[in-house]
Amino acid sequence: MSNLDISPQLSQHGGRAAVSATPVRELLPGREVPLGGSTVVRRLLPTLGRRMVGAWCFIDHYGPDDIAEQPGMQVPPHPHMGLQTVSWLLDGEVLHRDSLGSRQALRPGTLGLMTAGHAIAHSEQSPAEHAPALHGAQLWVALPDASRAVDPAWEFHERLPVLDDGGLRATLIMGEMAGVASPGTAYTPLVGADLVLAAGTRTRLPLEPDFEYAVLTTSGVAEVDGVELTPGSLLYLGCGRPDLALRAGTASRMLLLGGEPFAEKIVMWWNFVARTGEEIAQARADWMAPSGTGTGRFGTVPGYDGGPIPAPALPPTPLKPRGRVR
Repeated sequence: MSNLDISPQLSQHGGRAAVSATPVRELLPGREVPLGGSTVVRRLLPTLGRRMVGAWCFIDHYGPDDIAEQPGMQVPPHPHMGLQTVSWLLDGEVLHRDSLGSRQALRPGTLGLMTAGHAIAHSEQSPAEHAPALHGAQLWVALPDASRAVDPAWEFHERLPVLDDGGLRATLIMGEMAGVASPGTAYTPLVGADLVLAAGTRTRLPLEPDFEYAVLTTSGVAEVDGVELTPGSLLYLGCGRPDLALRAGTASRMLLLGGEPFAEKIVMWWNFVARTGEEIAQARADWMAPSGTGTGRFGTVPGYDGGPIPAPALPPTPLKPRGRVR
């Protein structure tokens, strides 16, 4: 998924200085961003207050939207580098195409994992004939320095491991939890899980104390460590938790995201994750040459009917060092 902000800012993320070593309850605000077609997303990371949770550096939550009479998601070809995109649908269908030649329909419960590495381009769109509802999350994972220039790759996993504990059903999207591992390729210690809670559930979810965590509520109303969360809320939890108290008065669903605090400083702008502003500028130039067609380093996306997204202008001011929080 592309960041369609027409004036994205260069910002430096990462490092462990601002990671809470003890449990916290920090409710993070989101902002609405138009994505393409009839889709508007709630951008929850990076946002005012925090830029990363482990290696997770970008969280968009969209829907549930009624797109029965709408085009749905329509995101033309755009570039990525230095990161992985994790596509997770709760309702509907999205067609993924990329410059490797991949073409895959993504549906609820399936994992679309794209490793950008050195460079890749892709598009995402609702099919012409699509389900009436669209609901999901698009997540980015920053690649560590040793892996950020790997060859680009696309993975599709139709079946993922599930942990079932009475009123809690957890689907493991990325990483490991409770001795179970996702088949998705991960380059840093992290976890991503889709949690479904039945009405009346009270339980404790085992966590890794060395990880930092956040929870995004996608439907229903639930209490996370005593904090009531409504859909679209992101609660940052810090580190130092052996487990997490969950309580659902009504049927609820949420995403648990966590990981080992990302020690490296990264520079993030538009759809690129790098280490310097110069790398960002070069990636932008590569995407725009020749004449903004998106050929060359990033390749072209076969089968997409339309042109690529041009890169926004770089900000006139140089990169200013910033940490994980604002």
